[in-house]
Amino acid sequence: MLSNYSSLYKLVPAHSIITPHPKEFERLFGKSENDFERIELALKKAKDLNIYIVLKGHYTLVATPEGKGYFNSTGNAGMATAGSGDVLTGILTGLLAQKYSSLHACVLGVYLHGLSGDIAAQKLSKEAMIAGDIIDHLGDAFMQIGQ
Repeated sequence: MLSNYSSLYKLVPAHSIITPHPKEFERLFGKSENDFERIELALKKAKDLNIYIVLKGHYTLVATPEGKGYFNSTGNAGMATAGSGDVLTGILTGLLAQKYSSLHACVLGVYLHGLSGDIAAQKLSKEAMIAGDIIDHLGDAFMQIGQ
């Protein structure tokens, strides 16, 4: 809806989180010539709209309303599978329900999502992974960061 009716952006509540992959991001905010332009645009739009943009990809970017960007160091190509983004959304909403701030939910959420995917890939292989494997290894990811 937002990509078709840009006037709706003003109705998005402050500090909301959106989680587009690069093609969805392009539909929402326009084309970029390269990754650097896409990053700059994500940082600008997050600031202009007062939202968090989790731009999914090889090194997922969390763009903040303050104009800062955080890159995630976890995750792998096996996570590029149907439903993986839905798993991320579930992790983010779960953290928000536990009263994490939007920033902390985004940074911790993308890290846990990627770490869980890394653990799943180690056990199953990147080629065999499905989104449910990320969920199945989420507990292992929490335990690993708790050590």
